[in-house]
Amino acid sequence: MDRYDTKPLKCKDIRVTVPGSKSITNRALLLASLSQGKCLLKGTLFSDDSRYFLSSLKELGFEISEDEEKKQVTVVGNGGNIPKATGSIYVGSAGTAARFLTAMLGLSSGQYTINASEQMKKRPMKPLFDVLTELGSEIKFLEEENSLPIEIKGCFYGKESGDAKYPLKVKLDISKSTQFLSALLMAGCMCKGGLDIEITSEKKEGSYIDITKNMVKEFGGNVLFDGMSYYVEPKIYNLSQYQIEPDVSAACYFYGMAAIYGCKAIVYNVHFNSTQGDIRFVETLEKMGCVVNDTIDGIVVEGPDKDKGQCLKAIANLDMNNFSDQALTLANVAIWADGPTTISNIGHIRGQECDRLSAIATNLSAMGIKAKEGEDSITIYPGSISHADINTYEDHRVAMAFAMAGLGETSLTICNPLCCRKTFENYFDILDTLC
Repeated sequence: MDRYDTKPLKCKDIRVTVPGSKSITNRALLLASLSQGKCLLKGTLFSDDSRYFLSSLKELGFEISEDEEKKQVTVVGNGGNIPKATGSIYVGSAGTAARFLTAMLGLSSGQYTINASEQMKKRPMKPLFDVLTELGSEIKFLEEENSLPIEIKGCFYGKESGDAKYPLKVKLDISKSTQFLSALLMAGCMCKGGLDIEITSEKKEGSYIDITKNMVKEFGGNVLFDGMSYYVEPKIYNLSQYQIEPDVSAACYFYGMAAIYGCKAIVYNVHFNSTQGDIRFVETLEKMGCVVNDTIDGIVVEGPDKDKGQCLKAIANLDMNNFSDQALTLANVAIWADGPTTISNIGHIRGQECDRLSAIATNLSAMGIKAKEGEDSITIYPGSISHADINTYEDHRVAMAFAMAGLGETSLTICNPLCCRKTFENYFDILDTLC
């Protein structure tokens, strides 16, 4: 399917189940592979990103069994060691796979090649490469400097993994991506004396870092943070079973539909106690005038009733740094607000699957909606949309977020909609059942 023409939303009571969280799935895959023994992962996301991660682990010699129907994966860990001392992996466009596996291989005693898609080759990697090089990894760039693909010789190649009495110390800038830190927090257990990471950027914490710390603890490890530095204790992970949460990022598209069209949406098993930062998007919708309730089955969002003259309230300035994956979603919801909405502190999303700030501004303009793009912010002015072809830039979140805006009287054409396979394979199939 090269193009998808949206149709009017007919369902006024949306009830859906979304896949497992990509962020949690790929963290769980790394932690399980670094564990000692067998670990069953339940609620696993099966998508392009997770499949690249799984295939990479298999290429590295890990024993993996999958049951897509039950949404389960079993990983047999090797106690912090990689079964094969040499090998070649392909991470596709998966940023988590690229960053997490690079850290693991960089802290190993083997020698490997990491290949990636053209899209992933353009995404930032330098801060992670710099840390691994400082620790003693040898990295050879096969194309562009500081970008994938690479050949990497682990920093413990032919030697012990550090002094058991003292942690290895490094400095790291996480302003471009917190995934660099998450990668090291999980793989740091491979260092005999642990790993001490001093954060040099102004940003030192974040919702995805919290997810990582919590998961490391659940798998039997420990991360300490003193406000400036993170210390990873050298503990071998050991967990026999782990339940992966539903993807709150995916749930937000349906909550966004409820906000725009004044209907009701429930996403099963998504609750406010979720560890995922994108749950703040639901709180934002409540501030904009939606009615939100956390029920036994899941969070229910009900949009303003337009027949009663209700409308969404604009937000003058919303800092979305810690739930920036929903900037695209909120930008589309903001079209129907009662005034301009500014989304700020999201400059880092320019370095994700595409320049997402530019993608928002370009596509809104094509739809006849005024948007003012700043260096790290964007202001959306309300208006009536016109039919347009939506350029998705091979970015799953662009495809899914802009599809929401075309479910009213005016349709939109989503180009390359199947890029959503990165995290949500049947998204457009579900839309067909709702429209």
